[in-house]
Amino acid sequence: MGPSDLLYRLYERRLAADLRRRGGLPRHVGVILDGNRRWARELGMGTSEGHRRGAAQIDHLLAWSAEVGIPVVTLWLLSTENLLQRHPAELADLLQIIEAKVVQLARDGAPDGYRIVPVGQLDALPERTRSTLLAAERASRGHSGGTLHVAVGYGGREEIADAVRRLLAEYGDKSLELGEAAGMVTPDEIARHLYTAGVPDPDLIIRTSGEVRLSGFLLWQSAHAEYYFADTYWPDFRKVDFLRALRSYAQRRRRFGR
Repeated sequence: MGPSDLLYRLYERRLAADLRRRGGLPRHVGVILDGNRRWARELGMGTSEGHRRGAAQIDHLLAWSAEVGIPVVTLWLLSTENLLQRHPAELADLLQIIEAKVVQLARDGAPDGYRIVPVGQLDALPERTRSTLLAAERASRGHSGGTLHVAVGYGGREEIADAVRRLLAEYGDKSLELGEAAGMVTPDEIARHLYTAGVPDPDLIIRTSGEVRLSGFLLWQSAHAEYYFADTYWPDFRKVDFLRALRSYAQRRRRFGR
């Protein structure tokens, strides 16, 4: 262990102690795992290596989250735009990496790991990817450590549109007239049909790589979330960066529109 490593360890302990004193940790943390490709390019590596390093980093994040007791984590791994715009060869590699990661998490997380819940437009994914995600969900149902939303083929606008469609379909099954159904549409009714229904909305959203935007991540659920933008690329995201994000959250006074 070099001097810089020792300093970071000491800093981590200081941050962790500060968090224990402050309390007020988030119940739900969403993370936009950004920067895998840029990380790989800057190191002269292929894009797939960046995605593999990024997937390996997920294990660390979940361990840190479990250590401080965060019950819900949502990770954005692939957007709906990625499905349409990425080069087919890169997309195929990325999907294989995602498949391998969720299989590993479902297998190695038992019994006290996070329970995997895929969120997104799963029907738009290749059949193998969709089946793998659903199999990981089934295999991890007995995990007791919390909930891990794996957002694949996810877009915030699409999620809201899907929720409204499901709500209207539900009203149609009840043979409601259009005017009557329209009068019953409320924010709570729409929220009941979101991909993440049943868990608290995110308290904190972290984005890596220096980009300062949400890009459609959890648009509905993040109305009162706090944001933390880290300059580091996702494969280089360290425990000290995570603890800094939590400290920043703990220092803020949340008003919830009041």
